[in-house]
Amino acid sequence: MSVSTEAQKTPRVSSNSEMPGETALRNRKRLSRTMKYVFLVLFMIVVLMPVYVLIVTSLKPPQDVNPATSWGLPVRWPWEPALEGGPTGFDNWALAWNALSASIGRTFLLAIPAALIASFLGAMNGFVLARWRFPYADIVFTVILFGMFIPYQAIMTPLVQMKTTLGLPSDISTLLIVHVIYGLPICTLIFRNYYAGIPHELMEASRMDGAGMLRTFGSIVLPLSLPGFVVTIIWQFTSAWNDFLFALFLSNQNEGPVSLALNNLAQGAQLANYGAAMAGALLASLPTLIVYIVLGKYFIGGLMSGSVKS
Repeated sequence: MSVSTEAQKTPRVSSNSEMPGETALRNRKRLSRTMKYVFLVLFMIVVLMPVYVLIVTSLKPPQDVNPATSWGLPVRWPWEPALEGGPTGFDNWALAWNALSASIGRTFLLAIPAALIASFLGAMNGFVLARWRFPYADIVFTVILFGMFIPYQAIMTPLVQMKTTLGLPSDISTLLIVHVIYGLPICTLIFRNYYAGIPHELMEASRMDGAGMLRTFGSIVLPLSLPGFVVTIIWQFTSAWNDFLFALFLSNQNEGPVSLALNNLAQGAQLANYGAAMAGALLASLPTLIVYIVLGKYFIGGLMSGSVKS
């Protein structure tokens, strides 16, 4: 028998054939990926359940809101005429907006400056503590960090006494000062760790060019600080926007932020209109949601950039 005939009788192994072990490994990876997506979908459903209740309740007139139907869709949608001229779901949103619009504007005047000022001062502190060593720098940094672990409740009484002694007004300006001071420790920590990862060669080059500390910070370091500013601005904006305890003790209903107005709309534990309260909660949370949507993709990157150990 010729060699060519033997070659024709020999079965060829397909290039696409897989070993049994490779097939099992691929199946395990596919199963693992499927289980991961199933878990993420279930987690998303659990997280969005309260949001669903908020939305559907805000669209129901007061007479249709009760615990038995809290998960159900509105019997009458807001664009449908109400029975006997009663309120509709859109009335909830109108009532919530009329009650919260002024306080939402005041809260923007609080949260935006508090986030920017605390972030900039924290950047300056972090730069000095990370790059310009001086005697007892570590002790100063420890004392600053100690402010992160002081609970709000522990300082509320002396803070109110200090406010009364200094004659500070019960409005947004007082809350702005408090939030800037209370936000400095966390902002300092984030920027100190972030600046610890900047190459020393940049600092040495600026010194060789005759730049001082402020010139180096403004011309070299500050343009590289965007990831750190994203983290601190999101953190401080959210903290100031959602604050209730400082607002309760240091401001009043007429000059306070949206958290106080929302509490007044909900009337404490005795809700007269669940739909309006739910609509107000959605309106009050919308700015922080927008901030996270716009800047959220930079948030994790900024945190990772500030995770360098000095």
